[in-house]
Amino acid sequence: MDSVLSRARSREVSSARFLRIAVLAVLSLFVVVTTGAVVRLTASGLGCDNWPRCGSTPFPEKGGHAFIEFGNRVIAFSSIVVTLIAWLASRRVSVLPPWVRTLALAVWLGTVAQIPLGGITVIFDLHPLLVMTHFLLALVVLAGAVVVALEAWLAEAGRSGPLGPRWWRRLALAGIPVCLALVVTGAVVSASGPHSGGKDIRRLGISIVDTVYVHVRVVAVFGIGFLIVASWLWRHRREVPGVAALAGVLLALLVVQMILGEVQYRSHLPWWLVLIHVSFAAAIWSTTVALVHAVWRPATPLVSKGFASQ
Repeated sequence: MDSVLSRARSREVSSARFLRIAVLAVLSLFVVVTTGAVVRLTASGLGCDNWPRCGSTPFPEKGGHAFIEFGNRVIAFSSIVVTLIAWLASRRVSVLPPWVRTLALAVWLGTVAQIPLGGITVIFDLHPLLVMTHFLLALVVLAGAVVVALEAWLAEAGRSGPLGPRWWRRLALAGIPVCLALVVTGAVVSASGPHSGGKDIRRLGISIVDTVYVHVRVVAVFGIGFLIVASWLWRHRREVPGVAALAGVLLALLVVQMILGEVQYRSHLPWWLVLIHVSFAAAIWSTTVALVHAVWRPATPLVSKGFASQ
């Protein structure tokens, strides 16, 4: 009996080790979002005009577009491996809540789901709605991975109670769907612009001026809500220094993103600037998820000792 227990313990994964694996999963998924944007913005969407092969061979024979598209597929496959490892490891971390293990499984399944979705997207010649779905699924999976990593940190560092009054926490939580709407409208702007994934690929058929008009107003709604949340954190920055610092990071990302958006629009959307804009969008999305998580389930190092939630 003792030998069985000792073997079981030897198979356990420490929370510190799992945290490193979970962070690696987040980074791999973030890279996939970026490389997927590179595929679209360099008109490499049909560099491999079928799936899972690349033309008549399993690997690209020639052409920069083919290598870009195939490279994205390889990186996407690596993210599947990393998220699988994260899920398997989560099952061996005894201090994790069961729902975190379920979420880790969902992250892996969502990453796997990108394979058939990517194949369907290629089959239908990069229809803009399918491309947006591909992108949005990547963001949802990324958000799940962020939460898993944060829960791994909680298992290692400990957790404090929810912050602030209930109305304020609910306002912070509302930032998740609003931020998602922000990203969705940004994807619509991209689908309406010159970067559709290839020279012969159809666009969404909506004026980019109209899509930018909607996108900017969603930005305003998100910005107002965020400033209300951030103002409370600023007033209590001594009690919640870590969470306030995280809000400061999000504020900096938003300011830079707005500048990038204005510059890229006025400079007629150069692909490399749009790529930076997309990368910042993924960073803003991830940071928003992290901030909301910190409001509802703050790690002990993020708040001052003895701070009492309202």
